Amino acid sequence: MRGRLVASAFFKLRNLGILATAMVLAALLSDPNALPNMLGYGFALPDAVAVSGGLVMYVAFVLQTLSSKQFHEEFNRKEKMRTIRELNRQANRLSSEARRNTNNTYLQKLKKVMEDKNDIFNSYSTGEHSYLKERIVEQTLNLVTAYLKLLNNFCIRSRELNAVDVSSVAARINNNNRKLSFSRDARMTEDVRKIIEMDEKLINRMKDEKKELERISAKLDYMESTVNMFKHQIMSSIENEDMLEQLETAVNEAEALDTVLEDRRKSRIRH
Repeated sequence: MRGRLVASAFFKLRNLGILATAMVLAALLSDPNALPNMLGYGFALPDAVAVSGGLVMYVAFVLQTLSSKQFHEEFNRKEKMRTIRELNRQANRLSSEARRNTNNTYLQKLKKVMEDKNDIFNSYSTGEHSYLKERIVEQTLNLVTAYLKLLNNFCIRSRELNAVDVSSVAARINNNNRKLSFSRDARMTEDVRKIIEMDEKLINRMKDEKKELERISAKLDYMESTVNMFKHQIMSSIENEDMLEQLETAVNEAEALDTVLEDRRKSRIRH
């Protein structure tokens, strides 16, 4: 960001105009014929001196720009706009990815969140700006991107769990329990017990994951409502500091849940 600040000062239109003027003036001062022809008298400076003087003038105005409070405010406002535009583009990319993994129910939810997101972004782009509004819009877009990431991993994991036939595992447990009641071979009995134990762990793990997915589903519903609520507040210019805290908490919670799902996906891929 520091580099962009300095570059912005160097390429500020006023400073570029001063540089162009300084270079023209340097060319005139270094040309022994230019000033006499224009004024009837004159002198000439060495090229290096004339050009150096022009550059010193340009750098002086650049330094003046960098020390200007108004320039810093304008730059920060532009940076915030750039950040918000990038968040909007990121949300659109994540939406396209999530659409491939959602079922019809969650697709409708996704569409509603994206409609709210578009209304928020358009309201920001066309409405009046304030520091607080910019922060709230930025955090709301962060919440939308966190929602889309969580939704995508949630739908992928839900599909994976639904593909597992729990009834066949339960039937295998029942069948092996019957084997134990008739078994007289100690080694075989121990092996069967190990199989039963592994199957029971599988079922319990799946039950736990399904409960967790239910909690994530409730969190997704909450995030959808939050985005919609903040959309109406942003469009009505009802902003306060409490909104920022609520948004930051929701984003952090969503990112934590998404990290858990993402880590489990990576763990399954490695194995």
